Amino acid sequence: MARRSDLLLAGGFIRPNVLIRGLSMATPSVSRWPVAALITLSGLLVEPLAWLQLILFGRRLRRLTLPRDPVVVIGHWRSGTTFLHQLLACDPSAATARNRLTMAPQVALLLKPWIRWFLPSLMTSIRPIDNVPWGADDPQEDEVGLARLTIETNMAGLAFPRLYRRCFRDFVLNQSAEFEQHLLDFARLTWFEDGAGKGHLLIKNSAHSARIPLLLRLFPGVRFIVLKRKPRDSIRSLVQVKQNLAALVGLQNLPDEVTQVKETFYSYMELMQAFEASRHLIPNGQLAELTYEDLCDSPLESLERIYEELGLTSWEAACHPIAQRIQQAGSYQPRPVMLQESSENVLNALLETERSL
Repeated sequence: MARRSDLLLAGGFIRPNVLIRGLSMATPSVSRWPVAALITLSGLLVEPLAWLQLILFGRRLRRLTLPRDPVVVIGHWRSGTTFLHQLLACDPSAATARNRLTMAPQVALLLKPWIRWFLPSLMTSIRPIDNVPWGADDPQEDEVGLARLTIETNMAGLAFPRLYRRCFRDFVLNQSAEFEQHLLDFARLTWFEDGAGKGHLLIKNSAHSARIPLLLRLFPGVRFIVLKRKPRDSIRSLVQVKQNLAALVGLQNLPDEVTQVKETFYSYMELMQAFEASRHLIPNGQLAELTYEDLCDSPLESLERIYEELGLTSWEAACHPIAQRIQQAGSYQPRPVMLQESSENVLNALLETERSL
């Protein structure tokens, strides 16, 4: 059973201007007013502190020099990106966004000691959308933190699940100058908050699969790791997660499962087509590919290969903590994916049509 703390971690502390822009897109369903109220109040509560953080840290953040060669984990959602991110974040040389930052990045620097103290007791032991164990210091995708700062993220389509396709096209397949600036700002927050003494910046975000040109422009030496899983498995799992997450943070009543299947299928195709269309832009030596099966079956060997292909020099220090994390994950049991028969039939028909084209 999800708690209010899960809602705050997943979708709370939205800046008021972001919420206002979101509400201009759609009015919350009456049944979702309690969720809208909690999200609104949490954002208003910390907004004065957000301005104080800007005053105290803004100049230092603007002057901060970011690494030009971050490591970015991409690939469709539910393809193993979270597990890979968790393993890569064990590297003592890697700085990455963590739950303690993404929950409320606009105040995370100012309230860092307090957040470190109270967040572990606030969090459930596993993510509310699946069975993945997590904690305050565990890595988190930057899209979750960005969603507190701008409406222009994939998370907008989860807050407004009946507008998912519109949000996906507008905010994932396309990016504005405003989003570009927020992306840089969040990268600076990450490097400032977690980067002391670290060697490289680590980012995980499936939506970045469609943002290759933007990332290459911002970080010319960026190194990508792309995860690949069978489309059917990724889509089925994401449908279930989207329904769970929309039930937690959504401001609209859920669409039916068949609609979710169709929208997730078409979005999957567009995301991967966007990546393939941009693949040729990635210079030699800056892209490593990994299958879901290899990550699950031989994670340590797969990561050692990736370190070598991307020229990461910290394997000697990273291999032991990564091996420990792999051992901890050995007891993990994924939540079974259970879709309605009608949903399965629709997905099978869509995949068969795609194969025949």
